[in-house]
Amino acid sequence: MDNNYFEIKRAGINTTFQDKGRNNLYHIGIPFSGAMDNRNFLLANKLVGNKLESPVIEFAYQGPLLKFNGDKITITVTGDVIFKLNKKNNEIEGRCYETYQLENGDEINILSTNKSVYGYLAISGEIDLKFQWGSCSINTKANIGSNDGKKLTNGQKINIHKINLNQKNKKINYLNSKIENIRVIKATNFDYFSEEGKKIFFEKEFIVSKLSDRMGMRLEGPKIENIVNTNIKSEGLLKGVIQVPADGNPIIMLSDHGTIGGYPKIGVVASVDYDRLVQISPGSKIKFKEIDLSDAETLFKLYEMETQNLISQIL
Repeated sequence: MDNNYFEIKRAGINTTFQDKGRNNLYHIGIPFSGAMDNRNFLLANKLVGNKLESPVIEFAYQGPLLKFNGDKITITVTGDVIFKLNKKNNEIEGRCYETYQLENGDEINILSTNKSVYGYLAISGEIDLKFQWGSCSINTKANIGSNDGKKLTNGQKINIHKINLNQKNKKINYLNSKIENIRVIKATNFDYFSEEGKKIFFEKEFIVSKLSDRMGMRLEGPKIENIVNTNIKSEGLLKGVIQVPADGNPIIMLSDHGTIGGYPKIGVVASVDYDRLVQISPGSKIKFKEIDLSDAETLFKLYEMETQNLISQIL
């Protein structure tokens, strides 16, 4: 069949196309974007036999209901996700980190993430997408990327250029671990905060706000006192930087963050904890734990080695 596509019967919540993101564009105000949970993104592509940097469908909380039209195709879902497959009027409970074949008329119904935020659907083929600055990743705040920079909507079609011929069933045993203690490095404005404010930052619990999104994670809790200036001259920001505005509630910059900001920075999330940080759902409690730069570098290298080991297990 020449025309292979998915019909979106329900788009879900914040469903977008994401890949590895955009490099080296901070100077023109463009953040990396890309998949929020990089490990689950990579595992999804490996399971369906795609190149590791290939685009996937990322969803938050509730995913899409998709109907496939065309030749047989392989799909997988990664994350902590509840989903079902409808094959010739038979409903099958789906399992994450396992591949499934869909034939003409079959559906995948991604119901929800399970006490987490983001999940990933990978398709064994080349999705027909527009690339911008070397990436198809959608940034809805700036309307950048494929799909005119907008979330997927009901009734849309996802066209598949070419289906991978290698469609062996694959799976991997992987359990997403939860995290409450987020490891951080002191940031450039750490001394803007009172000793009591610093103590609060490292010893007290904060609650993830419902206002969190791909741009930033807002926290609520005891106020962190600033004794120098609640605003500074705007400076460059990076993913994982923790800003503290005048209200004393921290904001963690995430993948679609603004590239400059004028709130003092108290800390930076260690890269090793980023994938699990973004999966913490609103209403959950988190705490921060200080580590130094050398420890953060070592931990991230170990995390990367573990990720590559998981990928290598998928043959």
